[in-house]
Amino acid sequence: MTHIAILGAGITGVTTAFQLQQRGFDVTVFDRNRYPAMETSFANGGQLSASNAEVWNTWSTVFKGLKWLAKSDAPLSVNPTPTWHKASWMAEFLAAIPRYRSNTVKTASMAVASRRIMFEMAEQAGVDFDHLPAGILHFYKSQKDLTHARRVTQMLAEGGLERRELSAAETLEKEPTLRGDVIGGFWTDSDSTGDIHKFTVGLARWLEAQGVTFALGHEVRDVKADKTVVTITTDGVQQRFDGVVVCAGVGSRKFAKMAGDRVNVYPVKGYSITVNLDDAQSQAAAPMVSLLDDQAKIVTSRLGQNRFRIAGTAEFNGENRDIRADRIAPLTKWCEVHFPDVNTESVVPWAGLRPMMPNMMPRLGRIGQNRVFYNTGHGHLGWTLSAVTADIVAGRVSEAFSETSAPVSGGFRLKNA
Repeated sequence: MTHIAILGAGITGVTTAFQLQQRGFDVTVFDRNRYPAMETSFANGGQLSASNAEVWNTWSTVFKGLKWLAKSDAPLSVNPTPTWHKASWMAEFLAAIPRYRSNTVKTASMAVASRRIMFEMAEQAGVDFDHLPAGILHFYKSQKDLTHARRVTQMLAEGGLERRELSAAETLEKEPTLRGDVIGGFWTDSDSTGDIHKFTVGLARWLEAQGVTFALGHEVRDVKADKTVVTITTDGVQQRFDGVVVCAGVGSRKFAKMAGDRVNVYPVKGYSITVNLDDAQSQAAAPMVSLLDDQAKIVTSRLGQNRFRIAGTAEFNGENRDIRADRIAPLTKWCEVHFPDVNTESVVPWAGLRPMMPNMMPRLGRIGQNRVFYNTGHGHLGWTLSAVTADIVAGRVSEAFSETSAPVSGGFRLKNA
């Protein structure tokens, strides 16, 4: 049996393990943490949001970033201290601006396909992840943002996603607890929310019962690969595999370098708060509908009866995991402004590093002719895209090793990802 190693036990690593196991591979998953989903897959915004498929490669993003350089609480924050990694990433980000439209359409198409695959996985494994198929509501407070949203809607439609425009009254009717100067919105009925941590942990436990090996608490120190074998060193112990899939989030760049490849993933920090809804008034006052405030770049999810997740912001500050008070405060303030009857006495802050490629597209498959494959660089849509990219990469591994088993999901195909 062909033995494949996976580096990373987050959402992309565990979904990739599922797809490979279903295709008949012997799979071992490595992670330096003692448990799955302890880093970027721990407490994200919770949205399974094809409606948020717009890539960031626009001149307006660049100009906003420059304008916000001096604001520590801005939605986009950039540490001005120069590094070669940051400079090369931003140069490639600018170079991808001409592909803004095509990449947005392609991302939307992947996100739509990912839904079915994810729900099939959850059903087969019996995973409860507080899934709420209540739709996602984008709301707007300026005419400029609403006009831009209409253009984005056209691109999303090209990718196979339907969403409809709402008036101010219709927007507030969708979520009556929302307060603020709302002028309109867009409603995506097919989007949903769920707890990424619960999903990943539940799927990992099911996979372990199916024979997948989870080598947790073992940091990978070295990866050597050629056309015949992959050697992985953990804590002084070497193991040989037929192939490896790098799903290591922001660590993917380091592992790619070890294998002789270049994957220019940059760690873009995002923050979230989980508001514990400990009283009946807060439970009634918090929204059940998932929201996206495009102006503030904030998303929300209701995770069961007692938790309200609020997430957002992007911080370019290297591999820094500090939870900064000045970045958390706007999330709490946003809750108090838009949902004033929610008690914010019990708020749990978190920060995670999004692995982001300069063109905002995940890096999938092989780069050279060795036995190293990649499923990384999903940026702000790791949860949304994880199921389809796992299917794509597992299909490419199968092709490379001449496996004959049919794809579990029907094999979503994406060229030049």
